[in-house]
Amino acid sequence: MHIDGGCHCGFITYEAEVDPDKVTICHCTDCQTLTGSVYRVTVPAPKDGFKLLTGRPKIYVKTAESGVRRAHGFCPECGTPIYATAVTDPQVYGVRVGTARQRAQLSPKRQTWCDSALEWAIDINGLPRSAKGAA
Repeated sequence: MHIDGGCHCGFITYEAEVDPDKVTICHCTDCQTLTGSVYRVTVPAPKDGFKLLTGRPKIYVKTAESGVRRAHGFCPECGTPIYATAVTDPQVYGVRVGTARQRAQLSPKRQTWCDSALEWAIDINGLPRSAKGAA
């Protein structure tokens, strides 16, 4: 599936080829902190299927619990996370689904690091809803 997207301010734009059957929610505490939310949704794009069209991301390198180092690319202007990949010789880019224009078609197919999931974040169906903003 072809997707395109970018950061909130428009400085970074990209296009990618992804498999929508590989969309994953990660509940690890690193993803919680790096997103400022309760989980992260990612879809992998192979190296030859990911292309930055505009802008150059700032890179933050983090070391995972496993010891693996990951390069996180985000917009230097607005801070939007765009992807994560290997520090050296990236072969796959973990594209942040929220940055894709086609995000409605990229529903998660699995969850990882569920031991770190926040209990209240698993089922929010019972919460009151409003169409826009606070009531």
